[in-house]
Amino acid sequence: MENQWLSHAKRLQAIASTGLHFCKDEFDRERYQEVADIAQAMLADLANVPIIRIKGLVSDFAKGYATPKVDVRGALIEDGKILLVRERSDGRWTLPGGFADIGRSASENVIRETHEEAGLRVSATRLYSVRHKAKQPYDPDARDFYKLFFLCERQDEMAPQAGLETSEVGFFPPDKLPDLSRGRVIESDIHAAFAFSNGHQQFATFD
Repeated sequence: MENQWLSHAKRLQAIASTGLHFCKDEFDRERYQEVADIAQAMLADLANVPIIRIKGLVSDFAKGYATPKVDVRGALIEDGKILLVRERSDGRWTLPGGFADIGRSASENVIRETHEEAGLRVSATRLYSVRHKAKQPYDPDARDFYKLFFLCERQDEMAPQAGLETSEVGFFPPDKLPDLSRGRVIESDIHAAFAFSNGHQQFATFD
């Protein structure tokens, strides 16, 4: 679970973003902008990064009602092993996935991401977990996310291959996982996929 001060700073940033979008009074705009500046300074201090990086993370700041982003991930299990991709950005491994694009359903986004990152055509068959990133032991993030995890089934016999954002692709047993990209996925996400696939869990988890 994320640091309480990180949660407070993110909430202040969201309030300022929504306020700047809707307010009409110039004095209120100044107040909301000051709240935004304070929140961004707090986030920069907590992350130990320049403020300019924090400002660049929220591309839709003050452009509407502030809401969490959506991250989708696909779990393809074959012969007791799960498909993982190695991210070029940090050299660590994760389930294929990423930001959900506007205009596609969550499952369509998973299908696209798996093809782009692992070279495989799959179908997204079942939703097995919905998580609030801030409530779980992922690496801290200045943004707020809902994470949707789907079980997938292969639709072709192509060999896996890395994409533009990935450097390697492989299948791993649950007891021999590689170094995970913990801002994207944690061990419990993978173990939940196996439990759901094996019928040990009948309903998607929401936490």
